[in-house]
Amino acid sequence: MTNWLRNPITLGVVALLLIILLASTIAIVPETRQAVIVRVEKPIAVVNAYRPGEALGNTGAGILARVPFFDRIVWLDKRVLDVDLNNISVLSTDQRPLEVDAYARYRIVDPLRTLQAVGLAGGAEERVTLALEQLFGSALRNELGKREFAALLSPERGQMMDNIQSRLQQIAAPYGVQIIDVRIKHADLPSGTALNSAIERMKNARLQQAQVIRSQGLKEAAIIQADAQARAAQIYAEAFNKDPVFYDFYRAMQSYRQTFTPGTKDQPKGDTNLILTPDNAYLKQFEGGGK
Repeated sequence: MTNWLRNPITLGVVALLLIILLASTIAIVPETRQAVIVRVEKPIAVVNAYRPGEALGNTGAGILARVPFFDRIVWLDKRVLDVDLNNISVLSTDQRPLEVDAYARYRIVDPLRTLQAVGLAGGAEERVTLALEQLFGSALRNELGKREFAALLSPERGQMMDNIQSRLQQIAAPYGVQIIDVRIKHADLPSGTALNSAIERMKNARLQQAQVIRSQGLKEAAIIQADAQARAAQIYAEAFNKDPVFYDFYRAMQSYRQTFTPGTKDQPKGDTNLILTPDNAYLKQFEGGGK
């Protein structure tokens, strides 16, 4: 027996078996991962599960003991994960095809439900992300399909993001995830003929709108000018009725100023001469107002 224990080969085999047994029994759970213990293809426990508001160092991370050869561990990330959508085609209510890039951020908060939805095989996180991509695309098309393209450039965009997040949370709940945030990175018209046609339609619409505004402005200006002229004529008439003699004198002075004042450098009048007789009616104000 002693000779058997002293055999290096035997010691090596025993040491190897002990290492295998220890590796099958002990595992270290990091802070960033959740461990689901599966026994005979049935989840029985979750170690280091996510809890809202927990602080690092006070979680369930650390050494994990399991039944060797009967238990296995399925790992799930505890951190915030991303779902990216690129070049998703959406048709707005004003019949404009859009190409949308968006992303959603989520966290696995119920590992048992997650594995129930996607299975116990490896790569569970990838399958969750793939499923959420399809659900996210559906929620995105459903919400943006209710809006016009201009709504994406208005404050209404924030409300759209909230609606998409709420809808995605509802349909993603069976996967044991929490949707943290939803954002649109880019939304634009597709390049090529469709884009040029859309730009041309937008240009024509703005030109028509400008023409309507211009016509309305000219109409209002004409009304204001007509009202002003009518008011001026009324004031002139009232002034004439109050003192016809003074009004006649004032109008004559205005006419004399226009006739006899020499021209300026900017507005020359030429060298026209007027020859009038002393008793000409035009000069009656020089004779004491024509009296």
